Amino acid sequence: MPRWHGLCNLLSNGRDACRSADLVKMRQAQGFALIDLIFVCGMIGLLCSIALPRLLLAKQAAGSASAIGSMRAINSAELTYALTCGNGFYAPNLTTLGTAPPGSSEPFISANLGSADVIIKSGYSIQLLATPYPGAPGSCNGLGPGLAGQGFKAAADPGEPMNVRFFATNANGMIFEDVLSLWATMPEVGDPPSGHTLR
Repeated sequence: MPRWHGLCNLLSNGRDACRSADLVKMRQAQGFALIDLIFVCGMIGLLCSIALPRLLLAKQAAGSASAIGSMRAINSAELTYALTCGNGFYAPNLTTLGTAPPGSSEPFISANLGSADVIIKSGYSIQLLATPYPGAPGSCNGLGPGLAGQGFKAAADPGEPMNVRFFATNANGMIFEDVLSLWATMPEVGDPPSGHTLR
C-alpha cells in the first residue's frame, strides 16, 4: 500500500482526500503532453519534406517512361499503317491510327492513344501530325485521297512546369529528347535542330 494511503486514513476527511489523490494520479498518467504532440508533428513534417521531392521525381520518371513508350508505339503504328493500309503514306493524326480497317477489330494503335488527336497520358500531352500530300491515295480505313503524308512527326510534352523532359519522333524512327518542346521545330523527316537521340 502506498504511503499516501496511510496519511489519508489519519486525516479527518480520509475518504475525500484519498479520492482526490487518486484522481490527481489518474490525470497525470493519461494522455500526451502538448510538447509531445508538437514534437511528433514536427517529425512527421520533417519526414514529409525529405520524402516528397523523391516521390515527385519518381512520378516524373514514370511519366517519362510512359511518354517514351508512346513515341515507340506511334512509330510502330505509323510504319504498319504505311505498309499495309496507307499505300506508303503516313496517317495524319492519332484518330486515323485509332480507326480499324474494314473486316478487322484491331486499330493500328491502342485505344488510349487513338481516341483523340491530342491525348493526355501520364502527365504528357501527346500529338501527331503529317502534312497532307495532294498525290496520296485513299487508305483502307477510310482516310480520303490527298490527306495522308509523306512523313510525320509526333511529340510528348510534359504538363508539369518542373518536368523538363520533352520527347519527339518522326518518320526516321528515332526518339529525340530535349529540355524544351520539340513539337514546333521537329521535321517530319530528319533530325531536329536541337535535342539528342535516346539510345
